[in-house]
Amino acid sequence: MKRLILLVFCISFLFSPDEAVAQQTAPEKKITMRLDSARFNDFVKQVESASGYYFYYDASRFDSLTLDLNVTDFTVREVLDQVFRGSDFEYSIDDQRRIFITYGPRIITQLQPGLFNPESDADGAIAYTGPDDALKEKLLSSAESKVHDIGIKKHKITSGNSTVTGYIRNAITGEPVIGAAVFIESPSIGVTTDALGLYSLTIPRGKRVLRIKSFGMRETQRQIVLYSNGKLDIEMRESVIALKEVSVKAGMDKNVVSTQMGQVKLNIKNLKQVPTVFGETDLLRTIMTLPGVKSVGENTTGLNVRGGSVDQNLILYNDATIYNPSHLFGFFSAFNPDVLKEVELYKSTIPSKYGGRLASVLDINSRDGNKKKYVVSGGLGLVTGRLAVEGPLIKDKTSFLLGARSTYSSWLIKALDNPEYNKSSASFYDVNLHVSHEINEKNSLFLTGYTSDDRFRLYGDTTYSYQNQLASLKWKHTFNQKLYGEFTGSYSKYNYAMDASGLPLNSFNLKFNIQQSNFKADFSYVINPKHTLEFGLGSVYYKLSPGTFTPRGPESLIMPDTLQTEQAIENAIYLEDKFEVSPKLSITGGIRFSLFQYLGPKTINTYTPGFPIDRPYQNGTESFGRGKNIQTYGGPEFRASMRYSVADNLSLKLSYNTLRQYIHLLTNTMSVSPTDIWKLSDRYIKPQVGDQISLGLYRNYRGNKIEVSLEGYYKNIKNFLDYKGGDSLIMNHDIEAAVLNTNAKAYGVEFMIKKTTGKLNGWLAYTYARTLLRAVDRDSPDAPNEGNYYPSNYDKPHDFTMITNYRLSHRFSVSLNFTYSTGRPYTPPMGKYYIDGAQRVFYADRNQFRIPDYYRADVGVNIEGNHKVRKLAHSSWTLSVYNLLGRKNPTSVYFQTRDGQVNGYQLSIFGQPIPTITYNFRF
Repeated sequence: MKRLILLVFCISFLFSPDEAVAQQTAPEKKITMRLDSARFNDFVKQVESASGYYFYYDASRFDSLTLDLNVTDFTVREVLDQVFRGSDFEYSIDDQRRIFITYGPRIITQLQPGLFNPESDADGAIAYTGPDDALKEKLLSSAESKVHDIGIKKHKITSGNSTVTGYIRNAITGEPVIGAAVFIESPSIGVTTDALGLYSLTIPRGKRVLRIKSFGMRETQRQIVLYSNGKLDIEMRESVIALKEVSVKAGMDKNVVSTQMGQVKLNIKNLKQVPTVFGETDLLRTIMTLPGVKSVGENTTGLNVRGGSVDQNLILYNDATIYNPSHLFGFFSAFNPDVLKEVELYKSTIPSKYGGRLASVLDINSRDGNKKKYVVSGGLGLVTGRLAVEGPLIKDKTSFLLGARSTYSSWLIKALDNPEYNKSSASFYDVNLHVSHEINEKNSLFLTGYTSDDRFRLYGDTTYSYQNQLASLKWKHTFNQKLYGEFTGSYSKYNYAMDASGLPLNSFNLKFNIQQSNFKADFSYVINPKHTLEFGLGSVYYKLSPGTFTPRGPESLIMPDTLQTEQAIENAIYLEDKFEVSPKLSITGGIRFSLFQYLGPKTINTYTPGFPIDRPYQNGTESFGRGKNIQTYGGPEFRASMRYSVADNLSLKLSYNTLRQYIHLLTNTMSVSPTDIWKLSDRYIKPQVGDQISLGLYRNYRGNKIEVSLEGYYKNIKNFLDYKGGDSLIMNHDIEAAVLNTNAKAYGVEFMIKKTTGKLNGWLAYTYARTLLRAVDRDSPDAPNEGNYYPSNYDKPHDFTMITNYRLSHRFSVSLNFTYSTGRPYTPPMGKYYIDGAQRVFYADRNQFRIPDYYRADVGVNIEGNHKVRKLAHSSWTLSVYNLLGRKNPTSVYFQTRDGQVNGYQLSIFGQPIPTITYNFRF
């Protein structure tokens, strides 16, 4: 055995840059011993027991060697010098008290100063000094060839399992590597790192080889001897493409082997491949290219996921809720691409730790910031500019990331020929700050702040503005190798305002805001490698100001009006169990119990029992004091999923979810509008309740390079809110009488084929989906379509998307999008009639007609700068053309009455190709 160990260490330390730091300099224990014709093995045992050093050597070379030795108060080095004086044997000692004895050449355990130059380029390529690059590359592998002792070292390793934990970090930036696979091959046991790069792997004790893989990172490994529970942090380097293609396969079979359904994870590299309008990388625009995700209107950012409305998506930015994720009429998402790391979309199997929404969870995470050095990055486009600064506050412990973005679109608007439009204005900005601090090995803190502001005015005298503010503080604590906890507090605020300043007599200000404070505690307990429990609790406090209407200026005749403030608290507790029954079968089961309380102070309307909730049946009011409970809702939410592996690259999955949503977005526009009304559930507006069952088939081809998935789903939604015809939602004191309570059903099939590696990569996605509504009170005169099912505003049965990216060389790549979808529904007027001498318009059944189908092609060219390591800045250019075919896609149809005639019009946002150019830099 020692022969084999000697051979391994001879190779590792001959090419070892990281671990051989310095010879032992601390005071050493003196040895006193006497040997008479002793075998060399006996000498080794006595020195090891007396000094704490360990020997590595080829035992066959010492079979016939005997020693006569008499020393008093000698150091280990002095003893070895006396034993090997005049012989051909050499010894070396490293900083971990390991002695390597060789015959002939001596192992070098200390590197020459200046052998490495730690500077790197933006792509992670290492800058070396010296002529022998091949030798330098070998030196990089020292951490892989070294044997790492984990736990309390013993002479004999006992049987059983122990746990090794640690963080996987980027060697260049110090940021965590999320979703990295850490595993051993025999027996086959593995885990993936969490959002902080932490892994916990329970494996049999003894000599093992840990393998670590992650997309976009260079594969690495660590040789360990596991004695007991211990820690091993690992650094990975970014994968740098050389002359040939490099294929990184980490986690590429996750879509097949995990129990998750309807989950999509994208990183910033995926996002940059998709051409968008005005040339800026856009997170939400990329999400919309996925199966099951739709949007109504041209370039809007409202997401409709599997038949859900816009408000049924929980959008989290570093664990804080964001209510309006768009800028500039929806042309830009609210997230600066320079600060983003990755995003996960859950639209089928939603983990039990998430709640409060019915359709999906969009979990967005920013980068932590570079812990090694200061970096500045950004970009300049035709209408926007962005900048990000990051670096260490305390090297390798504390980092910051500050990002800002703004628009200078006024020049483009003023260049329009139409005098009505060129007097418009539009602007926005957003600022991000993220600070991460590692207190010690068991505790880390993460602080996030975000603010944004939008203002625009369109050829009129009314200015619209809206703002997002959010903050979050997360503390991650490791209790032991099996139990981890995350404690998060967050605050979110969204408000909008209208400022009408045209005619002094009619000028007004209209304001709305919603605030949310949240605390949650999430725990993960690893029972064994095949069995994990996740549990936790959370609380959300809502405070909503539905509207304030005030006169603007002393000449205004507008009467002031204020809607009553609303508040509520939502509490939840959950438990989820992930269990691998066998290599073929894995199951996940969870339950979440939520409780919602609508609180005073509040004065509510009362209605005659047994009659519809409508103004003619109001019979009074009822008042509640501060903190008094007006209405309580709650109940269990079940989460279950199963994966059965039919073959190594083929699996069948089944999932079932029930969810509850206590907050609603009231709108009668086709897409997200700044003036949409958020409303809490109360005595009359009940929470939405939905359940969904999904079945999926997943298959990978060509060594997991091609992923194919087919999913079908069916969903029921109760208490979905639609609006009554002819009623207003703004400043409505009887809002419960202006909405229509409906039930919804949604079903569909989603197909996706994705190629993840190679010069040509991308995905094709097709979705067939329907979303139908029906009034709960089918006999009500307000029930659309005579109480029968009718399509929702975002019902678009067919949707096809193609995203392709082709890398021509290391510097040039071309991207192409193609999108097709069925036109959205609308309700046209069918005729005119007169009642009591007044002309009325007769409309068709709701949403029984459709605007023309939508299709669009986009193209983009990415030009990277040269790959020289030593230069001031690393830059790239992005040239794109949005709507390459110049198609005038109608996004809506509207009608106006002029001179007694009802005329219909189609509205197209972009009727011609939109070329853009963006310069990106990093230094």
